[in-house]
Amino acid sequence: MPLQYQYSFFRIPKDGDVASSVDKYKNLRLQALSIAPGSFSSTYEIESALPNTEWKARLTADQKETFACSATPLHNDDPRSAIWVAQLTLRGPLTKEQFSLPAETDQRIPEDDRMEERWQMLSLFTLPDHRGQRLGQKLCQEALSYLKSYRTTPSKVRVRLMVKPENHVTVKLYQKLGFREIGKCTLVEALIANGDADLLPEDRSEEKYTRRSGLIMVSEISRLE
Repeated sequence: MPLQYQYSFFRIPKDGDVASSVDKYKNLRLQALSIAPGSFSSTYEIESALPNTEWKARLTADQKETFACSATPLHNDDPRSAIWVAQLTLRGPLTKEQFSLPAETDQRIPEDDRMEERWQMLSLFTLPDHRGQRLGQKLCQEALSYLKSYRTTPSKVRVRLMVKPENHVTVKLYQKLGFREIGKCTLVEALIANGDADLLPEDRSEEKYTRRSGLIMVSEISRLE
């Protein structure tokens, strides 16, 4: 596989040829939901029925930045031959209120908005055929580099994510990137933090929603470095 493709990592622009991006993003997202349904809060059945207008809205929404890894076959310069093989999303910048978690998570109170910028990282996925080449790590690095240059102030950027503890490979990846575990969350808290509160049912009493098992991990970026 490493000799067959050339990979590039980038933020998906919100203007220009959005239609082309929508098709590639939709295709990869639906593959992710089909291949690893347990890794996502949504389902293939729900998202495969969404109109293209909804997919476009996702890519162009405020407080959302989506990143992708594109694979182009070697010795093929036709841009139409490129496929997207990995993606992740950043949600932010978030206000103090948007970023705050319930007291049960034992999280520190976020600093003033003028002192700290806050983002939530979510939906990291790489197609199985392209795993083992650190594409997920490189894509995360692309996203974190974007945050560092997003603006000059505030100088401190706090990035948070929530991950299932049984996803050992993913947890180790985040640790290599400088994320550290600071607590545990419920599925309800994770969905709300990821901006997916609309996926929650009215009855949230089932154990899968209330069990405090998800890992909360954070990394802090300095724009002064």
